[in-house]
Parts: sequence; structure tokens; C-alpha cells
Amino acid sequence: MDMTYRKLGPSGVKVSVLSFGSWVTFKAQVDKDAAAEMLQTARAAGVNFFDNAEAYAGGESERIMGEAIRDLGWERWSYVVSTKLFWGIHDDVNMKNTLNRKYLLSAIDESLDRLGLDFVDLLFCHRPDPETPIEETVRAMSDIVSAGKALYWGTSEWSADEIRAAWGIADRLGLHKPVMEQPQYNLFERTRVEREYRRLYDDIGLGLTTWSPLASGLLTGKYADGIPTDSRAGLEGYDWLKDRVTDPDANAKVKRLKEVADDLDCSLSQLAIAWCAANPNVSTVILGASRVEQLQENLGALDVLDALDDDVRARIKKVMRGS
Repeated sequence: MDMTYRKLGPSGVKVSVLSFGSWVTFKAQVDKDAAAEMLQTARAAGVNFFDNAEAYAGGESERIMGEAIRDLGWERWSYVVSTKLFWGIHDDVNMKNTLNRKYLLSAIDESLDRLGLDFVDLLFCHRPDPETPIEETVRAMSDIVSAGKALYWGTSEWSADEIRAAWGIADRLGLHKPVMEQPQYNLFERTRVEREYRRLYDDIGLGLTTWSPLASGLLTGKYADGIPTDSRAGLEGYDWLKDRVTDPDANAKVKRLKEVADDLDCSLSQLAIAWCAANPNVSTVILGASRVEQLQENLGALDVLDALDDDVRARIKKVMRGS
């Protein structure tokens, strides 16, 4: 199946239904040459959206992606790139864990410098900031768009109420509105996308760029017998993943899902990714990979989409319910 493209929420821009992100891998597991090879592999498969964030590897992920894209010689009009702001990389009271105006206007310039770009297509507020008035954040993000440093802005892991408040402020003041949200979405994390945001799809046309379709590797089945040394959960600083990916009940469900995948003649990863992409409210599913072979396998989820009929969905639902 060829790559398909979906509108990003209410905007006119289209993103590939499968995209590629650099979280965890760039710098920690992947150098510039390997990054370039995977970027080109994704591009060859029709991927046009590439996700990043200031906080990934302390800014080095942005630098690696920017250098790799320049080495590949891609025309700027031919791809969509994002970054996300919130955590900060400077140890200063006004420059970390915030969405205040001072931080945002400084951080976007630094991100663009690391990426080597004049603008990013998509700019996300990486987390909500309860200490900064939402109006201050909305005005700053709108000003960044007006300045041409980002084309669209949105949120990541914000509540429905926070998104609606930001949208309402922008609408009332005639500012650029948030058009997309980047939530975690997979077979184990469904509530926010399927329930909490439900009214936002029709009310404001919210688009989704979802992350972690494989639940940090749990849905690959590789943690069924423990934690491989070369896995994400085995990396320094990712101890928080260990309990999640080694949960016995979750891995029991993964083993049953493997039976469904086997019947469809696809991998467990492909089944899990295709399930996310089958949600019509999802604009794009962000893939992560540390090897070209892994990325190629995950891109094969495109060929599974048409196989997810009502019977297959019912089987998946039954497994996840534990019945």
C-alpha cells in the first residue's frame, strides 16, 4: 500500500499517516550518518513529517536531524518538521519547565539555530504550564507564528480543558489558534484520544500527531522474557520504563495479540501501528527506530491497514479487555 496523507486538523497542510521521530534514538543510539540513512529510508517510503523536540538529548537531536537533512540535500518545501518547547536546556528559573513568553521567544530561536532552519512547520508546547497564564502562552505562540518562525502551533499532553481554553482565548483575541495535539496513543493508552478529546475533533477540528504506538517497545513483544541489553528500557535514564514493559499482565496480552498478527501474516509491531493509524482522528502516527531494518518493518504497517476489518478489531478488543 502506498503512503497516504491526511490533513493536520483544521489546517490545509497534509502529513503522511506514518511519520518519523527522533525521541530517545538520535544521539543516544543513533549518530548523524545513521540518522541520515533512516531519514532517507522514511522519505523513500513517502514519509513527509519528521518530529523532534528541544529536550531530546539536550538539543543534540535537533542538531543531528538538521545536519542530516542538509547532507541529504532535501528542498525545504518538500518536508514537514516539528519541534517542541517546555523542558528547556538552560538551568535558569525562567528557562525550564515553563511556557512563559521570555522562554518561548528565546527557545524557538535556539531550536531553529540547532536545526539550521528559518522556520519549523509545527511547534508544540511540550507540556502544559500551570504557573503561566494560558493567555500569555497563546500570545507568545501566536507571535512566533506571525513572525514566520513556525507555521502552525499546537500542544502535547494537554488536557481537553486546557486545549479548549487556549483555542477560546485565541479565537476571542483574533490570534493564531492551536491546530494539533501530540498525545501518547497505543493499545494500552487510549483514554485521552478516544474519550477525553472526543468533542474537540468536531468542535475545533483538532488534529493528532500521536507518539509511542508500540508503548515504548512493549507491543513488539521483545520484553516478554526480560529486558534486552540493547533496548530502550536498558538505556541509562530510562529506568522508569522497566516496570511498565515487564508487567506480566501486559505481556500476557501482547502474546495473545501476537496470535492475531500471525493470522494476518504481519508482525506484532505492524499490527499495533496499523491499529493506531486506523483511527480517523489521528493525522499521523510517529514511528521511532534505532535501525533501518526496524524502521522498514514498522513502515510495513501500511499494508496491514486494509486488513483491520470488524472481525479483527473485535479480536483485538477482546484481548485488551482480558476476556
